[in-house]
Amino acid sequence: MEELDCVKLVKPFNGLPVGTEGCIVLKYNEDDSEVKFFDDNDETIDVHTISRDYIEVYWKYSEHKDS
Repeated sequence: MEELDCVKLVKPFNGLPVGTEGCIVLKYNEDDSEVKFFDDNDETIDVHTISRDYIEVYWKYSEHKDS
């Protein structure tokens, strides 16, 4: 997981349900990242520091940045 990768929750977190999507805005270390979560209208819901155990990548920035 890297900065600007798009992720989604695989476990509920702080009131956000499984499947909530977000973007890694800051990677602190291999386990923890700052994630900006958004709704279906791309409006920001919340920003949280979260462990990689709660999220999975569904779109990797590094694979698309040159397209």
